[in-house]
Amino acid sequence: MALFDRLGTKGKEMSFIDHLEELRLHIIRSVIAVLVLAAVIFIYRDWVFDYIITGPINPDFITYRVLCDLSHTLHMGQALCMPPVQVSMQSTTFGGQFISSISIALIGGFIMAFPYIFWEFWRFIKPALREKELKGTRFVIFWVSFFFFLGAAFGFFLLGPFTFNFLAGFQLGTKGMLVTKPTLTDYFDNLTNLILGCGLAFELPVITYVLTKIGIVTPKMLKASRKYAIIVILVVAAFITPSPDWMSQFIVFVPLFLLYELSVILSSKVYKEDQAKAAEEWD
Repeated sequence: MALFDRLGTKGKEMSFIDHLEELRLHIIRSVIAVLVLAAVIFIYRDWVFDYIITGPINPDFITYRVLCDLSHTLHMGQALCMPPVQVSMQSTTFGGQFISSISIALIGGFIMAFPYIFWEFWRFIKPALREKELKGTRFVIFWVSFFFFLGAAFGFFLLGPFTFNFLAGFQLGTKGMLVTKPTLTDYFDNLTNLILGCGLAFELPVITYVLTKIGIVTPKMLKASRKYAIIVILVVAAFITPSPDWMSQFIVFVPLFLLYELSVILSSKVYKEDQAKAAEEWD
């Protein structure tokens, strides 16, 4: 309730019902933004499906070409060249393709509208923050959106090709009696988990910054918890990647661990600045 007591519009006191009404308006505007972008995606659904949704399983996908060119440049032969993915998807219900196109449009609309959604969320909680708390929130919308899209791009361009290449090429048995023919829903669910999972996981530096600012986290705590953080990151990597191969999980683990180390550095910087300001005020 303390948070709601501090929330308000232009400094005016608001009741609990007023807060709920304000929150409802923010949610409605966010939903409208998602629906508008979803409608655009639905109109161009064929192009979106051919060049974006099925990108990671397209033999001409940019990641395959870049990795292979990099392998040749580094004189590694075909080490980084992944074999072309041969995936033939199916829809097992009459309305399967239509329902999947709606899902693609809605999730795509949410991803595209993420900065606006967070902006609406920020507008709701900002009045509850004190002037001291607001000093460290400059460009917060930019940084939250930046790390989200960085993670989403990582999941789409790097983790996706590795994951689907492994899953499509994995063969059980030696007689070729089993053929991998996933449904469109199965493929899209895996792709969504990769993109959204990585997008949210990459918010670690922002979360650490906020928690350090409000005094919940300290750099000493982060350094002491590093060995536990490694275990948590491994669990998160296993959760994000649908494939059980160590390569895909390692690809997720490395950037998440680097982000954790970045969080430690960021937390140290923020903590030292806050301690210096506190010392000045005390003097």
